[in-house]
Amino acid sequence: MGHGRTTLRTSAAGAVSAALIAGTVVAVAPAAEAAPSVRFVDITGDGGTVLKANVLTPQGADGTRRYPLIVLPTSWGLPQVEYLAQARKLADSGYVVLAYNVRGFWQSGGRIEVAGPPDTADASKVIDWALAHTPADADHIGMAGVSYGAGISLLAAAHDKRIKAVAALSGWADLIDSIYSGRTQHLQAAAVLDGAATLTGRESPELRAIFDNLYSSNLSKEQEMIDWGRKRSAATYVDQLNSNGAAVMLANAWGDTVFPANQYASFYEKLTVPKRLELRPGDHATPELTGLFGLPNDVWTDAERWFDHYLKGADNGIEREQPVRLKPRSSGGYEGYPDWKSVTATRNKIALPGSPTIHANVDSGADGGIVFLSSILDQVAQLPPMASMPLLPRRWAAVWQSERYGSAQRVRGTATLHTTLTPTAESGTLVAYLYDVGPLGLGKLVTHAPYTWHGRTPGASFDVDLDLYSTAYDVPAGHRLALVVDTVDPLYIEHNPSGAQLTFSSPADDPSYVSVPLGEQ
Repeated sequence: MGHGRTTLRTSAAGAVSAALIAGTVVAVAPAAEAAPSVRFVDITGDGGTVLKANVLTPQGADGTRRYPLIVLPTSWGLPQVEYLAQARKLADSGYVVLAYNVRGFWQSGGRIEVAGPPDTADASKVIDWALAHTPADADHIGMAGVSYGAGISLLAAAHDKRIKAVAALSGWADLIDSIYSGRTQHLQAAAVLDGAATLTGRESPELRAIFDNLYSSNLSKEQEMIDWGRKRSAATYVDQLNSNGAAVMLANAWGDTVFPANQYASFYEKLTVPKRLELRPGDHATPELTGLFGLPNDVWTDAERWFDHYLKGADNGIEREQPVRLKPRSSGGYEGYPDWKSVTATRNKIALPGSPTIHANVDSGADGGIVFLSSILDQVAQLPPMASMPLLPRRWAAVWQSERYGSAQRVRGTATLHTTLTPTAESGTLVAYLYDVGPLGLGKLVTHAPYTWHGRTPGASFDVDLDLYSTAYDVPAGHRLALVVDTVDPLYIEHNPSGAQLTFSSPADDPSYVSVPLGEQ
């Protein structure tokens, strides 16, 4: 098991990192050559750690005026040239732009702290340097980033009042709810992060221990891991962020296999500052990717509009638009909502009758897909993971289906599962899947989520309440929705002892159901 996990880490992370890095460098090279004001500099970060950075200033800047500043921490595993194409555009629009390689990666010093206190302190040191060495305006400072850079930007805004606006793209607000949701280790996502860190950086001993405990399912270290994650989650500091007042734009992908959309939506609801939430088809960081190549990109366009309004005071109307902006996976247009609750205002309960028993330890064929690949296929070709409902072996999968819908239905938001479970072992894992099922019984994956329990009494029933990952999907007329539950998915570490069985029931006084945010088109 350990050897296979190492192979997965290296191959998946290597392929993803190499593709992103190579593509980014090739794409931004022309921009770098065309921008004589680009400077590559060393910045002294927290504790004297050297951070490699580059600075772009507006054409003609002569020190007689000040410009708004945008700071861009790099993504996990990517070099400091990552943002050069976008930095060039921003500098041409009148911003001082400073991108820096976060500590522990590439040529920057130190070790990877995963957005820990040294990283937030680094962000403040970078701002100090920019104010001292560039024509940056101390009263108009923004931060933005993709993935790791997004997480650091949110945390920095909670700790540094000088930051007035943030664009956090494909990031996290709750680290534990991202890689350990449903108390289940997200194996493939962790392996990609671990592999990329091994290839491009230097893990801290603390991070190495976190990964090792995650892989080994070391429950004695669970609370330690949760505490570690909370310290690195903007959700922990939401009161400070609200008090500081920075305007926050959040953008993510429906199929993000590293930082699921749920945790961003939950965080968005807790913000009282000017805010915006954008969710699109794709996987981790794929909606922003073409923008890193310097190509037209909706996410980066909206991020610049966000900064133009909140740092420059531009009357571009972004603050008057519906703040929740969704692009469904199965249609082309954007939809606007006044808040996240309005997205899921209409719900439909699908009953889960009977008392099916399934056996654990075998993959039924219902799966959440492959990290990155599956959601990218869904993004570009509307081909999510599929499974045939008639062919799913009922020994290893419980299957319930709705009636056929007479008209097209819109799934928007977060579906929730409620059921009564009786396991034969004290620990275990289940994975729930919601499928769009056509006339021939072929199901396209709408959403899913894992759930793990420990310390239960074998043979004693308990309630399971599980939020599936948020999504926006259109179900054609004549199709059904199906809920499938099994016990094995390659995306996750499972905790089912050999020979374990799970029985689902629907008591008359507490019936089982899946509640789907559903409305007619």
